[in-house]
Amino acid sequence: MARAPLVLTLGDPDGIGPEIALKAHAAIQADGPCLVLTGDPAPLEMSARSLGLPPPVLVKTLGQARSAPRDRLAILPAQGSHPVLASIEKAVELALSGEAGGIVTSPISKASLYEAGFGFPGHTEYLAHLTASAPMEGPRGPVMMLAAPGLRTVLVTIHQSLKNAIESLTPEAVIHTARVTHHALKTDFAIASPRLVLAGLNPHAGEGGAMGREEIEILAPALEVLRGEGLDISGPLPPDTMFHAEARANYDAAICLYHDQGLIPVKTLDFHGGVNVTLGLPIVRTSPDHGTAKDIAGKGVARADSLIAAIRLAAELAANRVRACAHKGFGA
Repeated sequence: MARAPLVLTLGDPDGIGPEIALKAHAAIQADGPCLVLTGDPAPLEMSARSLGLPPPVLVKTLGQARSAPRDRLAILPAQGSHPVLASIEKAVELALSGEAGGIVTSPISKASLYEAGFGFPGHTEYLAHLTASAPMEGPRGPVMMLAAPGLRTVLVTIHQSLKNAIESLTPEAVIHTARVTHHALKTDFAIASPRLVLAGLNPHAGEGGAMGREEIEILAPALEVLRGEGLDISGPLPPDTMFHAEARANYDAAICLYHDQGLIPVKTLDFHGGVNVTLGLPIVRTSPDHGTAKDIAGKGVARADSLIAAIRLAAELAANRVRACAHKGFGA
């Protein structure tokens, strides 16, 4: 049985989304998953002309997309008051129904959405809202993972100032993040016995309290609970010694405590190919690990590496999730 298509959202039509969507499709058309974009066809048609690529083809259903010419990106129009949000909502609808195997979201401009009355901090929170009532197995997120070959980092706190991130850090937040990560590694990444590591907050992981007590008062209690539940998790480890190649061989994902602690090592290892994965949703969701890049939009120079990696990873996660469900007797 053919795998369900992946749905790619439009993203910001004034950014590089249309360009990298076409470039990514061209790169994967021979051996990649069936890909369908939801949204307004006009930006894709304009971008295809400027890039000299085959024009996209309009479809009315995901079934029609399967029979579309392989060299043309299929587009399923999405109707709504805001084209960016309509694209996301349609993609989620298709994934929740089972018609799509997962979604890959193109970069959005939060500022323009805020001006239109968007009431969520970003993509991730909106996707959590749209899927909140859907049933799912395992602990519910959303939890952000950044993935590159050889490293997966997961964030306990995300888009906060460093001061606010530290103040909001609690044992409960660490425990929840680790639980969601552990389940996702088993179900979506097909890792039978996940190995986690927890980063420390302070230099030298606090040096026994001499450089801060967060490791003693927040992280140690969280680790005790998680180990009591049977999770294989080590730490807290000094963040400056846990991301070199030898250290990375000892774990499947690193739980990081704030934004830059998790993103810097991933972007250092693979700046153009990192992927943003949302854990703890009833649907598979990946995204390129970059923004709209409006300063280079329309110039034909945008790199599609991260989107290509996001598409391929989404296909892998979707296939793993189907196998996990079938293994547990839930059906595919």
